[in-house]
Amino acid sequence: MKKILSLMLALSLVAVMLVGCGGGDNNGNTDEGAVKLGLGTVNSIAKSKDYVAAVGDTAEVLALGQVDTIMAAATFDKDGKVVGVSIDTAQTKINYDADLQVSNMDAVLKTKVEKGEEYGMGKVSTIGKEWNEQIAELENWMIGKTIAEIKAMNLEEGKPADEDMKALVTISVGDYIAAVEKAYNTSIDVAGADKLGLGQTISIAKSKGYAAADGDTAEVLPMAQADTVIAATAFNADGKVIGTITDTAQIKINFDAEGKVTTDKTAELKTKVEKGEEYGMKKASGIGKEWFEQVAALSEWMSGKTVSEITALPVSEGKTTDTDLVSMVTVTVTDYLAVVEESFKNAK
Repeated sequence: MKKILSLMLALSLVAVMLVGCGGGDNNGNTDEGAVKLGLGTVNSIAKSKDYVAAVGDTAEVLALGQVDTIMAAATFDKDGKVVGVSIDTAQTKINYDADLQVSNMDAVLKTKVEKGEEYGMGKVSTIGKEWNEQIAELENWMIGKTIAEIKAMNLEEGKPADEDMKALVTISVGDYIAAVEKAYNTSIDVAGADKLGLGQTISIAKSKGYAAADGDTAEVLPMAQADTVIAATAFNADGKVIGTITDTAQIKINFDAEGKVTTDKTAELKTKVEKGEEYGMKKASGIGKEWFEQVAALSEWMSGKTVSEITALPVSEGKTTDTDLVSMVTVTVTDYLAVVEESFKNAK
């Protein structure tokens, strides 16, 4: 009897210890896991260039529209600590020739993570690490930390200053931290997340070259446009979507007839979701719904479905014909289905 009582006491003590520890791992994550899912973006056109004609020994500079869209998908536990995070950058360049015509309209557009070693940072890096390797180290560092702890990272000129991190990450990290903070601030509730994925697709198809006025046809000024469609998706152990956030960074850079950038390079650049009612779809919508409302309805429809079920959505000319969705979603949906599928392929 004493042995049985001793065994019961020992088991009780173990149970108390486990409850006291919250069943957590070494990163501070609890057994409850992720309860929030977020998507954050930071956009910039600061690296765009004006056209400059050659003068003497000074070479010609061709006009360039460059859109840098940093995207971060993240999940958080009940204490606001990062459970999972995936960061990437679409550094999209729209090149113009001397006649201000887009010269790379057919280019294959990849993010920095997708480029991998092709990006070329590893061969010039002082630590010999490629961009995708460095961003993975930054993601690992964020796991188990709150946004306040992440923002408190010791930086020097925008780069990690602590010796342990300097050996792993030499890139500027301020915008990546800002994107993760935005993901937290706009997060939605999820339950039962097993994996987190980030998916995207990039297009410059709507960019325009210069066209002079001709008769009744008005002059067309150059315009560089990068459309980056993004999805942050949480999946359960069965591969079903338990939450997804989709958004589009539709960023335009205007030029004058001489190839000078006329768009304010310092202006705040919002995604379609961030624009909200400002986007202006509702007044022209046949169902009276704004863009962000329609994409939210599509995301809700995806919840509880596998990727194969999602991609099987009936579509005609890019728009859904599903009887349950046509009254809520009239926007073209093909890219949103594709980025959720890609987020599943990238999930970790």
